[in-house]
Amino acid sequence: MADLLGLILKSMENPPTVDQAARMKKMQQDEKEKERRMEKEVPEFIQASRQPKRKFNSMGKIERSILHDVAEDEFAPSDDELEAYQNGMEWDPQKAVYRRRLKEQAALEEETAKHTQKRAVSPSSNYRDKYSHLIGTSAAKDTAHTVLYSAGPSPDVYQWPTKGLAMNEIRAKKRQKTGAEDTGAVSSTTS
Repeated sequence: MADLLGLILKSMENPPTVDQAARMKKMQQDEKEKERRMEKEVPEFIQASRQPKRKFNSMGKIERSILHDVAEDEFAPSDDELEAYQNGMEWDPQKAVYRRRLKEQAALEEETAKHTQKRAVSPSSNYRDKYSHLIGTSAAKDTAHTVLYSAGPSPDVYQWPTKGLAMNEIRAKKRQKTGAEDTGAVSSTTS
C-alpha cells in the first residue's frame, strides 16, 4: 500500500515554489489587465469615427476574432500595407506611392520589351540557289524520294495463319497420312 501511495505522489507535480507562484500570479494579473484594456479600447475604437485605423498590441485569439468582427471593411488596409505589417516593417504611405510607381514603370518597360522583341533573322540568300551550279536543281528532288512505311505487306515478315487455317492444314496432313497407310496396307495384302 505504501508503494502505491509513493508512486502516486511521485507522479504528481510538486507544488510550485515561491518564485514560480509569484510569476504565475503576475502573469494572471497581466492577462486580466490586458483584458481590461481591450474592453476599453475596442468600444473607443468603434465609437471613434474620425480614427479609421488603430494599432493594437498582441492579443489572444478570442480578442482578435472579436476585433475582426467589429472592425469595418470600409477602412481595410491595402495589400501592400498588410504585407509591410506582416514583414515587421513600418507602413509609410509615401514609400508605398514610390514603390507603386516603380512597379508600374517596370510593368510598362516589360510591355514595351514584349512589343520590340527581335524578330527571327532570315538569311539574305538561299543556299540552294547559291550552290545550284554544284548541286543542280532536279538532283535533290530525284534523290529525296518518299519512303512509305506500312504501305503494304512486307515479304520479310512471316504471315501467321489464322486458327481455322492452321487446324484445316493439320487435318489435311492427318488425312494424307491415314490415306498413305491405308493404300500401303492394301498394296501389301495384294502382293
